[in-house]
Amino acid sequence: MDRLHLINVFVAVVDTAGFAAAARKLNLSPPAVTRAINDLESHLGVRLLTRTTRVVRVTEDGARYADDCRRILAELAEADDAVRGEQGLPHGRLALTAPVLFGARFVMPIVTEYLARYPQVTASCWFMDRIVNMMDEGMDVAVRIGELPDSSMQAVRVGQVRRVICAAPSYLEQHGVPQTPDELAAHCIVSTSAVTPTAEWRLMDNGEPRSVKLRPRLITTSNDSAIAAAVSGFGLTRLLSYQVADPLRDGQLKTVLSEYEPAALPVHLVHREGRHASHKARAFLDLALERLRANPALN
Repeated sequence: MDRLHLINVFVAVVDTAGFAAAARKLNLSPPAVTRAINDLESHLGVRLLTRTTRVVRVTEDGARYADDCRRILAELAEADDAVRGEQGLPHGRLALTAPVLFGARFVMPIVTEYLARYPQVTASCWFMDRIVNMMDEGMDVAVRIGELPDSSMQAVRVGQVRRVICAAPSYLEQHGVPQTPDELAAHCIVSTSAVTPTAEWRLMDNGEPRSVKLRPRLITTSNDSAIAAAVSGFGLTRLLSYQVADPLRDGQLKTVLSEYEPAALPVHLVHREGRHASHKARAFLDLALERLRANPALN
């Protein structure tokens, strides 16, 4: 039994979510892929995959085993590179994900610098405001904002951001600066939450959590459009500090009710492979840690 072949096939099936797709990826016949999975499950005595006529899903045991297999394959690739004398040259495809604005403003400059350093690497960037499943989507690195759930992923903290309420100086001059959360109801509110008639802002009042329900004049799911509305003097909005770092720095916006802000949210770089991270991932993490920790908007 060629265990390396079996785990290669298993990881391919998990990553492609199908036997036929894995067969195409590995240039094998579908029956050969099926035999490999059956042999591996028989050897382990554990069901790794559940399959129907339409769907292949990894079991809980299979997901853990797939993670371990990826680390094993990454170590073997590193060993091969070391023997060839290529350990100083990261290569391959690096896949990463981050929130839209964070990715555009903070991650993309790091990616382009990284690619300029390592011409044998290509990068795929998924910038979107939803949590991308790193294992299902084959991500190497992710930026996560907020407290992290327990998982098998490794995380390194690079900074923190705040939830800030802000408005243009012209709006505050015309309508006044709110001094307490209760005064927000009298102001024009721009909401970036789901498109509903009301918005709920969670604040802190004398050390106690407090929710303030508001009826926005303008509702949008785009952070960029909310920033544009606030900068134009339309009203107050609530965003993460990194999203409005530039207009705050340039004086286009000012924060209000800072004493009522909740605790800052941590920013982490999350990666799949722990201390066994591939050379391409380690090289990116080293550069990203240096650049992000030095950024005043995140610290």
